[in-house]
Amino acid sequence: MHIAVNARFLLPGNRFEGIGRFTDETLRPLVLAHPEVTFHFLFDRAYDPRYCYAPNVVPHVLHPPARHPLLFVAWFEGAVALWLARHRPAVFLSTDSFTTLATTVPRVTVFHDLAFEYRPADVGRLQLAYYKWFMPRFARASARLVTVSDYVRHDVARSYGLDAARIRVAYNAPAAQFGPRPAAVQAATRQQFSQGRPYFLFVGALQPRKNLGTLLQAFDAFKTAAGPAAAAVQLLIVGRRAWKAGPIYAAYQQMRHAEAVQFTGRVSDDDLVNLYAAAHATVYVPYFEGFGIPIVEAQACGCPVLTSNTTSMPEVAGPAALLADPASAASIAAGLARLWADDDGLRAGLVRLGFENLKRFSWEASAEVLWQAIMEAV
Repeated sequence: MHIAVNARFLLPGNRFEGIGRFTDETLRPLVLAHPEVTFHFLFDRAYDPRYCYAPNVVPHVLHPPARHPLLFVAWFEGAVALWLARHRPAVFLSTDSFTTLATTVPRVTVFHDLAFEYRPADVGRLQLAYYKWFMPRFARASARLVTVSDYVRHDVARSYGLDAARIRVAYNAPAAQFGPRPAAVQAATRQQFSQGRPYFLFVGALQPRKNLGTLLQAFDAFKTAAGPAAAAVQLLIVGRRAWKAGPIYAAYQQMRHAEAVQFTGRVSDDDLVNLYAAAHATVYVPYFEGFGIPIVEAQACGCPVLTSNTTSMPEVAGPAALLADPASAASIAAGLARLWADDDGLRAGLVRLGFENLKRFSWEASAEVLWQAIMEAV
């Protein structure tokens, strides 16, 4: 059997974020588990051979590079559709929410979220127009859909008039390197990044949906209310500057305790694991997430979590996190205060529950979900 795969998120030298991480972590076990299948990886630019995981992967480069709405159309409805017409694979698997309408090849498509439906101002006008037109059609044209949480499964079904029972769920999971670190490593990490002081940690791209402006206000309110008792604690913000980040820095400039906030930018994978493991807690309170992978990364490293009480985040965190209203700086500040006070062993309890919660998430299990969806599409 021959299966075509949209591999455009497997970028050379890429340090993966959400969709890229999902693509890499699910395709690798899928390919290795099925040596009897030939997987045709369709790239939109020069590829890194390390993503050809086994001899049964055949790479193809199709132009133009699909990184703009007009080029999305050219690549998916042009280059990909033409390749599928010539080679007629059994299935076209796409892990990035996009597929092609211009084919009769059965499609399996992974949807990560419908954030643009709820927060249209977060994306550009042309990109929003592409999403609004194509996404519902992609969903209806696909023989099988997969989503990254039960929340997204029901959201896609409700938004596009589909039967939720026909949509499978393949969760994200922490990568293998995420785990606890010895006390000495934790101390060295705090020395490196926070002058030896305790810190709360945020991990994610700096963009509007991540709600960093409200988090900064909440941290400022927490520091002010706690006074000398919280004089040492800092907030570390780890992640690249993405888009529309100006209001984040404006909120930072208005802080009373701005000196306690550090923007590290992106860090190495090893440093990221160490930062989770050494943090007093991870604070991840976006307005909207289809999954929210920093939640499970932190839990894997033995780090307590404060996250949002909306969309997929309560589902992903399970009983192993404090929840806050992301629209309320006061609610987030109250969560920070509880974690800082650590009454009745709160943090240790969250860590213990976090390790239990992680048993629900496995890249191998999610790869098997993709395989079952492929078989159903065939």
